[in-house]
Amino acid sequence: MLTYTPFDTRTPGDGSLRGLRGNPLEGAIGPVNVGKEERYTSIVGGAALLAAGLSRRGLPGLLLAALGGAFLVRGVGGHCRLYDSMGVSTALPLRPGVPDQTGHKIEKTIFIARPPEEIFRFWRNLENLPEFMKNVESVRVHDDLRSHWVVKGPGGHRLEWDAEIVNEHPGEMISWQTLPGADVQSAGTVRFTAADGGRSTLLRVVLEFHPPGGELGTRIARFLGKDPIVQLDQDLAHLKQIIESRDVSTAAGQGRGD
Repeated sequence: MLTYTPFDTRTPGDGSLRGLRGNPLEGAIGPVNVGKEERYTSIVGGAALLAAGLSRRGLPGLLLAALGGAFLVRGVGGHCRLYDSMGVSTALPLRPGVPDQTGHKIEKTIFIARPPEEIFRFWRNLENLPEFMKNVESVRVHDDLRSHWVVKGPGGHRLEWDAEIVNEHPGEMISWQTLPGADVQSAGTVRFTAADGGRSTLLRVVLEFHPPGGELGTRIARFLGKDPIVQLDQDLAHLKQIIESRDVSTAAGQGRGD
């Protein structure tokens, strides 16, 4: 189970969540996937179209009223069927982590013949990560918790985000999540479990990511979905090679606990 801060722990029907307080139709027709400002625009525009349609006679007036009613339902209920079919959501932008139960989750374990504390120190110095993560161009540490990531995306597109460490037990585990504005919302946990009397480590990595909406989001989803488990497999195999072939205490630099 990931230990990142949940994107949203309230139910879709909670009116305070989306800004339309006390609204009994909140999420009634489907998951809320329309943002607050867009919903208010739909309500105002829908009411205007409905009024204009009702003031006219014949088929044109009926069609106009029907269109206005559809916009009203969209605004009040917060659900857009077109967005749903496209996998797009404009609700609750700029939040940390991964939207609850909407991300792609992958998990992998690997055995490394080095003590947990040694591997932890190497990983905790986040600027070491591009050494074994193929798609990560750079990680620049801002402070003790926050860092900036640059990743190779689809079609040569560079993806960037800021991330923060949200939970940490030295020598045992690290959890992180992306911050608001990330090109790809993601979160993850790495656990370092002692094995072979503490001389080796069972490394367990759990990653979860949620691409943005729109055309770029579709391309990113396809890019990430090529087979992220295979990529993670390769990255961890590379990490194992690095860790077992040299003294990582030197590569780790001045990480936490040094």
